Amino acid sequence: MNKSYFFGLFFIFMALFSCNAPNVIENIPSDSETAPPISGYFKKRVLIEDYTGTWCGNCTRVAYAIDQVFTKTDKAVSVAIHNGNDPYHFAGIQPLKELILPNSDLELPQSRLNRTIVWTSPEPSNVQQALDLTGNNSGLGLALNSTVTNGNINLDVTIKFAQNYSNLKLVVYLLEDHLIYMQRNYTSYYNGVNPIPNFEHNHVLRQSVTNILGDPLLGSFTTGTSVTKSFSFPVPANVSNPENISFAAFVVNENNVVVNVRNAHKGESQSFEQNP
Repeated sequence: MNKSYFFGLFFIFMALFSCNAPNVIENIPSDSETAPPISGYFKKRVLIEDYTGTWCGNCTRVAYAIDQVFTKTDKAVSVAIHNGNDPYHFAGIQPLKELILPNSDLELPQSRLNRTIVWTSPEPSNVQQALDLTGNNSGLGLALNSTVTNGNINLDVTIKFAQNYSNLKLVVYLLEDHLIYMQRNYTSYYNGVNPIPNFEHNHVLRQSVTNILGDPLLGSFTTGTSVTKSFSFPVPANVSNPENISFAAFVVNENNVVVNVRNAHKGESQSFEQNP
């Protein structure tokens, strides 16, 4: 058998095999902190959920670490979920507690990155762990648009896709900033003052607009498509000052891990953070 005949058979075989081959898997770029931005993908932010309390003297350790994250990146979104004998206690904390610590007591401080990843203690020494979850190439982006008028909130959350997804859920939080109240402090952070008078509590969870574990985004979503979810509801009674309202919205996958997150002030009209 000569070589030309052999190679002819080989290429015929490969052509027939290729016709029945499965679809090629998407060529998904790296979304690491240092990966260069790829056109069409989105800025990737990290969600920090801080389980805290004004009475919790060791919770200032996490608060200080979050401050340090914000000095190093604009790709972080923080949510303070207060618990216990606290003026900002969030009554709906139980589903989250069961998610992060099933069958265990919620001993504070606790902090999670992208909902389920334990932020290694001491958190101020592990700021890089949070930074490593940011990047330039998320497969989906979010844009928030809101109005607050006559005590009513109208909020649109639009999600745009740069790759194919299914089995997603959307979580939307209403937060309040600039809440002034004392903070117990058993650490050396914040100059070791205990209690810290007039401590500014920001990103405080006031209401989960969706189910706190997420509302399902029904169906599958393909590259280039988008979906908008609209919400209309009164300003919650526990909000001290409607001028200090902000929002956080994030998408989680079937494992409750955050795919991407975005925050917005009230009245803000956002465009997508999409790479050119």
